[in-house]
Amino acid sequence: MLFPITSFPQQFHAGLEAFAISAGAFYYRRLLLCQGETTLSLLHGARYAVLLGCVFGAGIGNKLVFWIEMPHLLAMYWNKAEVWFAGQSMVGGLLGGLLGVELAKKFSGVRNSMGDAFVFPVLLGLMIGRIGCFVAGLEDGTYGVPTSLPWGIDFGDGIPRHPTQLYEIAFAALLWLALRRVQSAWAMQSGLLFKVMLCSYLLWRLCVDGLKPVPFDYGFGLSGIQVVCAIALLFYMPLCWEQWRKLKVVA
Repeated sequence: MLFPITSFPQQFHAGLEAFAISAGAFYYRRLLLCQGETTLSLLHGARYAVLLGCVFGAGIGNKLVFWIEMPHLLAMYWNKAEVWFAGQSMVGGLLGGLLGVELAKKFSGVRNSMGDAFVFPVLLGLMIGRIGCFVAGLEDGTYGVPTSLPWGIDFGDGIPRHPTQLYEIAFAALLWLALRRVQSAWAMQSGLLFKVMLCSYLLWRLCVDGLKPVPFDYGFGLSGIQVVCAIALLFYMPLCWEQWRKLKVVA
């Protein structure tokens, strides 16, 4: 068992979250500039509309899925200002951002896929953000259930637990490497890289959240986030599979 995670204040966690968002946004901008976009083109027109859709969609989805995960708390705080500020959900941010982008594309007349540019900035932000979750200890609520494995970590209550935040950092790093290897080969199928990234993450969360305490049981021991992941995969995985099949036909 490693040292207990008890000495980092929540301000440090919040700072890392802000840094994760900033780093992802900076990396996204840099990737687009390397692809021939100009600073001006990022701040007006269809590209700007898509960015706004992503930001507002991610913000709404972020909170909505958190309260799906914690409906018992929503019943306590629905009439308080805290309901608009408490909680974060990576799954909600991704799905909300996706819906926001699709709506923005529809209203701005954009037909081509723009998701691939988000893939590596999202993974970068995820890895940085999970460091903040890890050092936040029990306050963050992203720790795992008790374990007797040698790498179990005491997050402050004297019980060695699965460091699920570190598992997710490792998963994101491996997914990054895997997608980098196929990025060029999949370039002819625009949007496939993002679809695979999203499906992979949803499937990962469906599995790894089984190693976390369930704050509210929706049946069969499933948390709200697991239910959301399962529903999203039912709708989104066929789209991913169909586009991947087109890639194989062309090859």
